[in-house]
Amino acid sequence: MSELIQKNEDRATARWKLLTGASALTLTAFVASSGIAAAEEDARPNVWIELGGQLSRLEDSSEIFSPDFPTARPDIFTPSEKFEGPPRFGFDEVGKISIQPDRSNWVFSASVQYGRANKKDHVHQQTYPSNIRVKPAFFLPTISKYPRGERFADTNAQDNEQHLVLDFQAGKDVGLGMFGKHGSSVVSLGVRFAQFRDKSAVNLKSDPDWHFQKHVYYYYSYQVNYYAQPYHSNIASFQAERSFHGVGPSLSWTASAPVAGDPLDGELNVDWSVNAAILFGRQKTRVQHETTIRYNNYGYPIFPRVHSVLQTVSHTAPPSRTRTRNVTVPNFGGSIGLSWRLQNFKMSFGYRADFFFGAVDGGIETHKSEDRAFFGPYASLSIGFP
Repeated sequence: MSELIQKNEDRATARWKLLTGASALTLTAFVASSGIAAAEEDARPNVWIELGGQLSRLEDSSEIFSPDFPTARPDIFTPSEKFEGPPRFGFDEVGKISIQPDRSNWVFSASVQYGRANKKDHVHQQTYPSNIRVKPAFFLPTISKYPRGERFADTNAQDNEQHLVLDFQAGKDVGLGMFGKHGSSVVSLGVRFAQFRDKSAVNLKSDPDWHFQKHVYYYYSYQVNYYAQPYHSNIASFQAERSFHGVGPSLSWTASAPVAGDPLDGELNVDWSVNAAILFGRQKTRVQHETTIRYNNYGYPIFPRVHSVLQTVSHTAPPSRTRTRNVTVPNFGGSIGLSWRLQNFKMSFGYRADFFFGAVDGGIETHKSEDRAFFGPYASLSIGFP
């Protein structure tokens, strides 16, 4: 009997030791995991400051100034319209600050993107005519007549473009565990402000039809031949100022997923974002242009007694046009890229695009809604503060 009791006591003791050991192991694991989580929570920066830049391809389809007289130019000349228009590329400066309070999934951010681009083209095209041998009269020797003019086309085009985009957002990280231990998926609501300005000027000069032309002059009873050099003098100028200011609600989704490493020793992430906004604002355009065509049918004759006159064939100078209109502009954009993070330092690069539909009045004589777009590679550096 005592032996049976002894065996039962031994079994109870073994069970108690097993239960105590398992409990101690579970408690140790819990404490350790809690310490790791707390350490990770403490290591997470509450404030991120980001500075970067973007090489933007500018999309601007405003109407090109094209008077009638350039159509008479020689085929060897490149049309002036090719040298007009806005710049194709610009550089944007980007700054952003993000704040995430302790033990909170809420993220508050403010960002600014400012870009500008300048273009200045001066293109001069001309022919180089050779001299001709002429005999003014039978009693005069043959002489060389040198050209005093040439066919030419001169184009001077300038354009200055500026844009500013401000964002103020409040979002929440709804992707806990979705993209891994350190991943994030933040959905934000906010307000977006956008401003576009464009100022352009074009000056055109040309003589499309210079040539030698034979005339007859009678000196008493003698016939004298002379060769004039008639020419056109075509001049045109154009100035335009276009702008848009708008503000409205915005919605964005920003996500990041780790693919290798960890934040303490170095981590590689895939980052992407999608944004949309509706901007309510006003667009304004002021346009002025002038065209003058003159012709001299004698040009530079041999004999000064033959007078040349530069006659005005046509002159067009309509009053300046100013148009103002309230508009609603849809805005969509997104980005995709990679980032490398080491503790409180992060370096990012990728491709970003933003499209604003119908933002600017790009017409000359009448209103014409035109889109504005900025897209290209970006790079940025971020520093986190506890």
